Amino acid sequence: MPSKSPPRIHEPAAPEPRQFAIGSHTLPAAKARPGLYLVATPIGNLGDVTIRALETLAGVDVVACEDSRITHRLMERFAIRTPLTPYHEHNATAARPKLLARLAQGQAIALVSDAGTPLISDPGFKLVREASVAGHTIIALPGPSSVLAALSVAALPTDRFFFEGFLPAKQGARRARLAELARIDATLVLFDGGARIQDTLQDVAAILGQRDGAICRELTKLHEDIRRGSLAELAAQADALETRGEFVLVIGPPPKDAPIMTADALDELLRASLEHDSVKDAVAHAVTMSGLPKREVYARALELSHRSRAGDDEN
Repeated sequence: MPSKSPPRIHEPAAPEPRQFAIGSHTLPAAKARPGLYLVATPIGNLGDVTIRALETLAGVDVVACEDSRITHRLMERFAIRTPLTPYHEHNATAARPKLLARLAQGQAIALVSDAGTPLISDPGFKLVREASVAGHTIIALPGPSSVLAALSVAALPTDRFFFEGFLPAKQGARRARLAELARIDATLVLFDGGARIQDTLQDVAAILGQRDGAICRELTKLHEDIRRGSLAELAAQADALETRGEFVLVIGPPPKDAPIMTADALDELLRASLEHDSVKDAVAHAVTMSGLPKREVYARALELSHRSRAGDDEN
């Protein structure tokens, strides 16, 4: 009788080696220790990624990213095979407990944004906070940042700066927020998209007055464009501005001899408050924000309030 063949033993597939490639050179990557790694990625030029970032992306168990298509391009460029999982503002509530559970199991997770340093106008704060509360190790891998890149090339004071990020989309709210920012004695850093940049420049010039600024478009990319000048000059160039791409707007601090707050800024501040506050409360808020004399602010608030009521009566 023919002998029976021995049963086949199914060996588990060997894990893919952890590695990354730079040009024609393939380099090994050690398995990352358990924890949450906040990995800065390029804001445009992929050559700006750090060796440590590549080692970490190759060494973790999973990479949590905003848009897997964007992160995949980075991973493909450097031949990194680590799986990706989405983590963005629309799925964070459902995705966060799953990532925290993986951390509790002793896994290593990298968090990246589409570009730059995670958490800077990008999702991640709640994940970091809850991971911290749970006692997990959190490691920052510094690297590209559009905020710091713009500050470095704007030719404006950098000893003190205030990062505002994106202004409100609606003009009334945007101008009111600019009026609040007018009191800050520091360089301001704003983000904006091409669809609104022209309107933003007009509002910035009207509310913040006599200051210098810089428009930084597509930083580190092929069509990088940096324009410097007074806010009035930059606003005058707005119609001719190429609006495709991402913008960082850097605004210098107010000149020492400039008014504490422009008339337009005071008006926007009062209008915003008068929509939901009494004249008395609106004046108190505007005095605190502007430092202007109460009598002057009160007179202007009454005038605006009367105009608003007259407009309502006409309608």
